[in-house]
Amino acid sequence: MADATDAADNLSEFSVSELSAALKRSVEDRFGHVRLRAEISGFKRAASGHCYLSLKDDRAVIDGVMWKGIAAGLRFLPEDGMEVICTGKVTTYPARSKYQIVIDHMAPAGIGALLAQLEERRKQLAAEGLFAPERKRALPYLPDVIGIVTSPTGAVIRDILHRLDDRFPRQVLLWPVLVQGEQAASQITAAINGFNALPPGGDIPRPDLLIVARGGGSIEDLWAFNEEAVVRAAAASGIPLISAVGHETDTTLIDYASDRRAPTPTAAAEIAVPVRRELQTQLLDLERRRLGALGRNLEERRARLVSAARGLPRLGEILGLPRQRLDAVGDRLPRALMVNIRHGDARLSRLTPRIRPDMIRERVALRRRDVDEWSRRLAEAQSRRLITERQNLTGLGKLLGSLSYRGVLARGFAVIRDADSKPLHRAADAHPSMPVSIEFQDGRKTAVIEPGNTATASTKPSRAQDRSNAAAKKNPQGELF
Repeated sequence: MADATDAADNLSEFSVSELSAALKRSVEDRFGHVRLRAEISGFKRAASGHCYLSLKDDRAVIDGVMWKGIAAGLRFLPEDGMEVICTGKVTTYPARSKYQIVIDHMAPAGIGALLAQLEERRKQLAAEGLFAPERKRALPYLPDVIGIVTSPTGAVIRDILHRLDDRFPRQVLLWPVLVQGEQAASQITAAINGFNALPPGGDIPRPDLLIVARGGGSIEDLWAFNEEAVVRAAAASGIPLISAVGHETDTTLIDYASDRRAPTPTAAAEIAVPVRRELQTQLLDLERRRLGALGRNLEERRARLVSAARGLPRLGEILGLPRQRLDAVGDRLPRALMVNIRHGDARLSRLTPRIRPDMIRERVALRRRDVDEWSRRLAEAQSRRLITERQNLTGLGKLLGSLSYRGVLARGFAVIRDADSKPLHRAADAHPSMPVSIEFQDGRKTAVIEPGNTATASTKPSRAQDRSNAAAKKNPQGELF
């Protein structure tokens, strides 16, 4: 133990910075200039113009950086999934204890496996018409309810809510989903279909607009939004949909199928709603312009009226000539009336000899003969109608008499009724001590049913009843007719 302690005490002492510098020199001396064949992942361009990315194969990954001058000289646009050949110097980044390659030359080596698969799927779905411009719907100008499909824990939902609150607060429904991993595609598909399945006017309001959002990442991180199920759900959505996946340089297949693509989730919120303050300002400006235009119109009409009034002649000048004409006509009116009366008298004198009393008497006599003829015809028609109706009435009376039960009573039959005046049809309906009424042809009598099915009348039997009893003895079954 003493030897190990003495050996440790004899080691040189380094600071962290000295050790990092020594490692940096060792790596740069050993790998001063290397050539790599790898696939790009997580490519992004900073505001300064420098490019940062990762180079990977199936087992390892190394960070890369390309300075602004080298990046400006590239003849192609690097994309995630693209296979490239890079030449550069391997170095370390002491601030994060990472090693990286500083790229001074990059050339494409062919489309990577993921990028080739993505391009093949894009062509297949495009051939089916899912990306056709005529399928895209117009976004509502001011949606009442906005449905958001994204992760509930990321910065994306906070950025969208913050931007909506700044521009025009709206009711937001969040459908939480995974935005990365094996289950992400199925959850995103279910969220889009679930929002579309909400009935209008239900307990949960149906969104007027959908936003599918996610932050930036590598092509692998964004792969869920390239899945066929997600793309088909976005294309079939009956609710207008905005895709806001990744950063401005990231492109996924859902961007082609959506009705509108936003470069960032924040931009999606800006596309979804207008700025309320700008609308208020615009309304105030329109109101000001309306009032100004109304005032200018009134002033213009007032000026035109004043100008027209100046060009009009005076009232006396306008009415002078008509007054003179009226005076002249008034002077001629009495003479014209007298002339008209004389003409009327002359015409009446000419017509008087043609009006003779005998001619009037002839016309009156002719009209009187016509009236007499019409009266005679009417009386004959009424007489014939009365005779016909009397005959019909007589026939109906005879038919009524033949059908009436009183004709049966006249042949010696009788009708027995109970206390409610209902006829008794069977002997079983007559109970002992039951009051009944017996209707004969010439009137009714009351009786009481005695035990033994014999009835005692309250009065002496009539002759018709005696004849009925005698007939019953001769013919026990009776005779109706």
